[in-house]
Order: sequence, then C-alpha cells, then structure tokens
Amino acid sequence: MNRLFGNKSTTPKPSLNDAIKSIDERAGSLDVKLSKINSELSTYQQKITRMRDGPGKSALKQKALKLLKQRKQIEGQKDQLENQSWNMSQASMTTDNLQNTMVTITAMKQANKQLKKTYGKINIDELENLQDEMLDLIDKSNELQESLSTNYEGVDDISESELDAELEALGEEIEFENEMVEGGISAPSYLESGDKLPTFIDEEEGQEPNKEKQVAS
Repeated sequence: MNRLFGNKSTTPKPSLNDAIKSIDERAGSLDVKLSKINSELSTYQQKITRMRDGPGKSALKQKALKLLKQRKQIEGQKDQLENQSWNMSQASMTTDNLQNTMVTITAMKQANKQLKKTYGKINIDELENLQDEMLDLIDKSNELQESLSTNYEGVDDISESELDAELEALGEEIEFENEMVEGGISAPSYLESGDKLPTFIDEEEGQEPNKEKQVAS
C-alpha cells in the first residue's frame, strides 16, 4: 500500500496550543480589516455631512451601507474565532491540570511505597529498649555531675558568728581606707600607675633600670 500511495506522513499533528495560535492570528487579521473599514466609513460620513441631497449623496450612502454590512460579517467571524479560541484555551488548561494531577498521584504512590518499605525495617520493641537504655545513661550522667559538683572544703559549714566577724573586719578596712583618703594620705604614685617603676639616681632618664639593682633593693 505504501508503494501505491507513498510513505505515511510523519508530520506531527497540531496541538491545542498550535490551534489557538492559528485562530488568534486569523482574529488579528480581521482586526486589520475592521480598522480599514472604520476608516473608510469615517471618510464617507464626513463627505455625506457636507453634501446636499442628490444622486451623489445617495451613491455615497450606498457605499457606506455596503461597508457596514461587511463590517457586521467580519465582526461575526471574529466573535466565532474568539469563542473557539476561548474553548480551546479552557481545554488546554484542563489537560494541563490533569497532567499535573497524574504527576502528583505518581509521586504520592512512590512516596507511600518508600514509607512502607522504611517502616517495615523498624522494630518497635528494639526502639523501646533503645529508649530505655538512653534514659538510664542520662540518669547515670546526672549522678556523675552531682558527684563531681560536691564541695569537699566545707564552705557550707560557716557559722553565723564567723560571717559576722568577716563582715565587721571588712567594714573596718573600708573605714580605714576612707580615713586615709580624707587625711590626704595615699599610696606612692609609682604604685598607683601600676606599669612604670621609678628612675634610680645613678641611671639616666630613658635608660632601662638595672635588673640586678632592682633585685638588690
């Protein structure tokens, strides 16, 4: 049969999107025709308005009437094409939604199969035993922490009398320091600076002090 009628055509069939595109292009060409007709009608209208009644005016009216009939026909064709385009767009959207739904269902089935396979490997009794062992280890760790934090110096055994004595001595020390400040008595300046020692008499200024002399002093 192929030898008689030739090879079967391998041209792919047009899709919905191809059909929609073709219809939109045809509707666009009708828009161009309608624009041209409206322009001609506007010209006729201006001429008819300025003309007096007579054969010439009647002839222009006939031409305008013919253009109006053409415009109505073209507008009807355009409406049909737009309806077709809309229906095919709805069909295309429905097809896309169905494809997406099928993809989702396939993914869900695969995930469900994987979950069943994974949960089948889990032993509930073994999991509970593992949890119990973990809780025991946590309790032992807490006991070790409490044991390491035990105070062996007897700090908690300080009596109230010892506390009162320490506070009284601290108060006397603060009072003594305040009296020294009020009397103008303060520590030597080289002790207050904290980072620079006094220059010795037998050393030139800017020279490092002799470490042996400092030790001897």
